[in-house]
Amino acid sequence: MIEVSEILQTIRMVSEQHFDIRTITMGISLLDCKKNTDRETAQAVYDKVTRLARDLVRVGGELESELGVPIVNKRVSVTPVGMICGDDPVAIAVALDRAAEAVGVNFIGGYGALMHKGATRAEETLLDSMPEAFSKTARLCGSVNVGSTRSGINMDAVRKMGHVIKRTAELTADTDGFGCAKIVVFANAVEDNPFMAGAFHGVGEPECVVNVGVSGPGVVQRALREVRGEPFDVVAETIKRTAFKITRVGQLVAQEAARRLGVPFGIVDLSLAPTPAVGDSVAYILEEMGLELSLIHIP
Repeated sequence: MIEVSEILQTIRMVSEQHFDIRTITMGISLLDCKKNTDRETAQAVYDKVTRLARDLVRVGGELESELGVPIVNKRVSVTPVGMICGDDPVAIAVALDRAAEAVGVNFIGGYGALMHKGATRAEETLLDSMPEAFSKTARLCGSVNVGSTRSGINMDAVRKMGHVIKRTAELTADTDGFGCAKIVVFANAVEDNPFMAGAFHGVGEPECVVNVGVSGPGVVQRALREVRGEPFDVVAETIKRTAFKITRVGQLVAQEAARRLGVPFGIVDLSLAPTPAVGDSVAYILEEMGLELSLIHIP
């Protein structure tokens, strides 16, 4: 049973503390979309994404209205394209971008590869195509995993990504190099990350799944303000309880979205990443914990 006090706390979180559901991200497997040519694969990719994600934006809007919790982004993540592409991965990139526009999502992620231990020929081709792909698309995001704790760092991939980012900046200079903002270089990438630009649908994931990302720096900062001066164990317990409260709201949204979309519920990811809103920054959390940020000088 949800108590009245908890409902009022959630209202305050939204109205005063910048709490929001940062994203509902639908993960879609593209492993069954690989065909004889990349053109055929691109069409299969477009058809599958538009079929499975056609109601994602509508459902997100309905939940936002019904629950009164802002849902800022509706997104799609897909299997790393390096696993299904051939010699013309840009065709798949364009198809993904068209699909994202057709279903109305903010971004679609997964134009990338897992290269922490080495690379296939297809993955090398995809890396070479990245600058062109991101210059020709508006909603496409991608990532490359270049290292892991177990395998170490693929320095060849690191070197390659340096050239990719530089060339992408050149080709998107008319938008201040915005193409680079849609690329993430990872180590230890997780398979169910809902946040762009690094979201992708891992090979260990279901055919289709809904993941939710929750934002709460302002909520945590406000909670810490109420225990200012208390011992560190009280601070730690306050952060733990607040994180649970935030995540529970995210879980409610995720489970209801999954039910309405007819796909499994995956994970809720709590982010303390800052937004442009005043008071919605992890820096305020650090200050409340006693770190004097004013002493930090960056020349």
